[in-house]
Amino acid sequence: MIKKLRQNPDLLFGTIFTGILLLIVLVGLIHTPYPTTQMSAADKFAAPGLMHIFGCDQYGRDIFSRVMEGLGSTFVIALFTVLIGSVSGVLIGSLCGYFGGLLDDALMRVNDVLFSFPSILLALVIVSLLGTGSVNVTLALGIAFVPSFARIVRSEVKKQAALDYVQSARLMGASHFRIIFVHILPNILPVLASSVMIGFNNAVLAEAGLSYLGIGVQPPRASLGRMLSEAQSFLFTAPWYAIFPGLTIVLLVLGFALLAEGMTEGGRDAS
Repeated sequence: MIKKLRQNPDLLFGTIFTGILLLIVLVGLIHTPYPTTQMSAADKFAAPGLMHIFGCDQYGRDIFSRVMEGLGSTFVIALFTVLIGSVSGVLIGSLCGYFGGLLDDALMRVNDVLFSFPSILLALVIVSLLGTGSVNVTLALGIAFVPSFARIVRSEVKKQAALDYVQSARLMGASHFRIIFVHILPNILPVLASSVMIGFNNAVLAEAGLSYLGIGVQPPRASLGRMLSEAQSFLFTAPWYAIFPGLTIVLLVLGFALLAEGMTEGGRDAS
């Protein structure tokens, strides 16, 4: 594994970035330097220093503690978004790619209609129906991500279904369920893993965008997107208020992007 990482710089740096940020998330679940809702008039707009390494916001709250909590919220929402989108997309794409026919035509026409809308716009429509909040945003983004996963899986399953090993499995009497989930899906795991990383990347950006608009994570919980929204009024007074949440989002997105690229390169090398 270590040798593989050394040979693939994208995978190496992606693993480092996401590993560090994931460690911060795990630590944040147990302990933060200060309570994330603790206000202090004396620390209002305190600059970064030994007591507050990321400084403080307009209410004297510790920005580093809030970044830790906001990063955790983003991770959880992105995780469940990708789970909903990928599991549903894999089921739909597998059935359409393997069986084809009327099932493929019907499901993919619906999929194409949904895919024609940008994910963030589709999520906004769903949120407007369900309401704001972390759970509803997660459901909305998960549903919005289904079409992209379904298209990718359908294409790959369709290619695999025409290969000799699938025909052999059919002749040996293997069930459709076994052929799809035991024979075909393991062979498209590299493509699916790369798609999941890209989906994670997009989910992070989408969650930050929705929270920036005020319809994602709701106060008093911290959110990276909401912190950026609040910080825009204080860019000259306290630039660190925007810099650190923004930099965290950039590193998180970069980490997942490098992982996706590294997995794609690894899949090419393996083939």
